[in-house]
Formats: sequence, structure tokens, C-alpha cells
Amino acid sequence: MKSLAILGSTGSIGTQTLDVVRAHPERFRVTALAAHKSDGQIEEQIREFSPAIAVLTDEAAAVRLRARYHGATEILSGAEGLLAAAVLPTADTVVTSLMGFAGLAPTLAAIEAGKDIALANKETLVVAGELVMNAAKAHGVAILPVDSEHCALFQCLQGEKREAVERLILTASGGPFRGKKLADLAAVSLADCLNHPTWAMGKKITVDSATLINKGLEVIEAHWLYDMPYDKIEVVVHPQSIVHSLVSFRDGAVMAQLGLPDMRLPIQYALTYPDRVASDFPRLDFSRLGALTFEPPDAETFRGLEIAAEAGRTGGTAPCVMNAANEIAVEAFLDGFIRFLDIYHIIEKTLAARPVRRAATFEVLQEEDAWARQYARQLIAVRK
Repeated sequence: MKSLAILGSTGSIGTQTLDVVRAHPERFRVTALAAHKSDGQIEEQIREFSPAIAVLTDEAAAVRLRARYHGATEILSGAEGLLAAAVLPTADTVVTSLMGFAGLAPTLAAIEAGKDIALANKETLVVAGELVMNAAKAHGVAILPVDSEHCALFQCLQGEKREAVERLILTASGGPFRGKKLADLAAVSLADCLNHPTWAMGKKITVDSATLINKGLEVIEAHWLYDMPYDKIEVVVHPQSIVHSLVSFRDGAVMAQLGLPDMRLPIQYALTYPDRVASDFPRLDFSRLGALTFEPPDAETFRGLEIAAEAGRTGGTAPCVMNAANEIAVEAFLDGFIRFLDIYHIIEKTLAARPVRRAATFEVLQEEDAWARQYARQLIAVRK
């Protein structure tokens, strides 16, 4: 039986991970849960799964939970509690589904404690790919991708030699605004942005999908996960979200992984690898599937893809600055302080204002992240 620490248990990936655990109680037990401030939701999870510890990083939320809950699970709080969950000795695998830069420190701690990582926090590799991959190699741990696109690439690459790979091809749905031009996006609403055509995701990642920043982040992830140069990583828009990614080989063959847009499938694969475990997930019905279409991304309208990919190619601290600016800009858009297209301007201006440094240590990345957040906030304050 595999013991899991689930960081981000009340979010979209965390709750679907618990769906997988429910479906296979003979395979998994939950030994730690962690969330930000959803004390009511995590209390329900505690009562169902009886973990050894549960963490709320928001201190006030932890106080509320301690006032209500008096069972066997230890309630921890803050950054220290999150790190305790990441390194808990009884956990075999840490599911890192925390949002944003906040996922980096506990992921590094878990790696250093010898835990395998089911990685759903893409910012971990975007910000600190070299640090994370070197640490995983040094400590002999596996990093198993949970994102549907990277799980697809992982499956297509099984048993293949790296030198046989010609291209990695990431698919993108195109988001809710596929086919729109800049003039169409000037006044789009938050509700429009969150109306994703194929995936049900959290708000932040849904906005990232609309800007195509999300796909740029995935390009950086693919570079680190598969040791692939950027000029061999391609993005194609596939509106049906059935083909999750493809690998083109030097002999002309192309392998693709297909499935319905259901995150439980890549989550289960990451948690049960190298086995394939039976599930009752809905199946593709090819007789009713209809056409699968592909088209190039509109990088001129949706600049997020190239902004992020260029930061990745630049390297050093550029991806860290880009990611921090994006997190602050998306937060401001969700709060109604800026318009959709302002997200691009804030990221670009923040990147232009900061010289690139070598991303040598976690402390350097912390400094860059803090600087970029403050600078982006100043830009937003001017626009309010």
C-alpha cells in the first residue's frame, strides 16, 4: 500500500486525487493533507481519510479548525506545517498540487527527504528546473508528471531512446477565446475567461489557459522533465482535448496518447506507475468521436505562449520573474483590478525591468520572486 501526502488537497487536483484514493482503498492511504485556508473542506477530508497530520497554511483557518476538531489527526499550520507534511516519514509519495511558487520549497524538501513526487505544481520546474532535477537525481527519487500533457509525453516516451526523439508536441485546447483577435479581447469579462470549453480547472490555471501562458509554462516543464532543447518542443492547438500530447520520432513515426479530458486518469497513472490499474473512468467511443482537428497557435494574439517560452530560453532567473509577475497579474484580474490584456503588459514590463541572474540557489529564487511580485503590484496600482 502506498502512503500519500497531498499538498493542495482542497484544490482541483487534490480533490480528484482523493477520488482516485476512494476508488482504490486497497492501494492507497492518506497520511498527510495540506491546504491554504479551506478549513471546512479539509475537516471533511480529515474525517474521511484519517491522516496523521493536516495542515492549513493560513493561521486563522488553522485556529478555526482546532476549535472544532478534536480527533487523532494533528493539526499544523503555516510554512513549517507544510514542510512537515512534505517530509513526513510515513509518506512514500508526495502529491504537489499547491498553486504557484508556494509549491517549490515543500517539493524540494520532499525530494531531499527521499520522497517520490507526483508533480502537479508546474511552477516548481518553471522557476527552479535545474535545482529540482539535480536534487531528484542526487536523492534517487522519481518525478512523475500529473499534468495531462506531460503524463501523455511520459507515456509515449516509455522504452524509447532520447536520441530517437525528433520533437515533443504539446497540445493546447486554445482556451475560451480561440479564434478571437486582440480587438475582441479588449473587454472580455472574468466570466468569459473562466468558461473553458473542455476542462474543469481552478480559476488561476483557467486564466493561464486563456492567455496561453499555461502552455508556455508547460514548454519550460517539458524542457526540464525530458532534457529536451527548446527548439525540439512544439505546441499545437487541438480544441477537442482528446489527444493530450504527441512525440515525433526520427524515423517519421508519431506516438500520441488519447483520452477524455478527465484529470483522474493522469493522476491515477502517476500514482500507480509502472502499473496500469483498472478504473471505471469514462471511455472514448471512437464511433461517436467525430473529427479531431489541429491548428497552429495564434502567438500574435495570445502572447503568453511566447512570453513564457522566451523566458525559458533565456534561462537563469527569467522564468522565476515571469512566473511571479503572472501570478500577481492573474490575481489582480480575478479581483477585477485589471483587464485581461493587461496581464501580458505587466509580465513584459516586469521582465524588462529585471536583469537576469543565475538561478543558483533557492534563496536567489526567493529574492527574485519577491522583487517581481512587488514590482508587478506597483504596475497594477498605477492602472487601478
